[in-house]
Amino acid sequence: MSISFSDAQKKLEQITAEMLELIRKYGLDAESPFDVIPVARAKIDNQQDYVRFLELSIEGRIYGEYADALKKKMDEEVRQADANKKMH
Repeated sequence: MSISFSDAQKKLEQITAEMLELIRKYGLDAESPFDVIPVARAKIDNQQDYVRFLELSIEGRIYGEYADALKKKMDEEVRQADANKKMH
């Protein structure tokens, strides 16, 4: 399965929007990325919301890393194309 860069960005936007809803709903205010899970565990009292928060965290990480890798690949292809143009 291949996902385009724009599709990955759209999915990240959806994940972010849903995550922000949970952050606002439960007043999640972690001071660092390392505190996010303990704060969520302490403040989210609905098990379904907690599981969804964890799912969104994982999905966001996966899509974010995929988009970063795809962007690096596209940038490298542009550099290679530019280098080939200069050689000819």
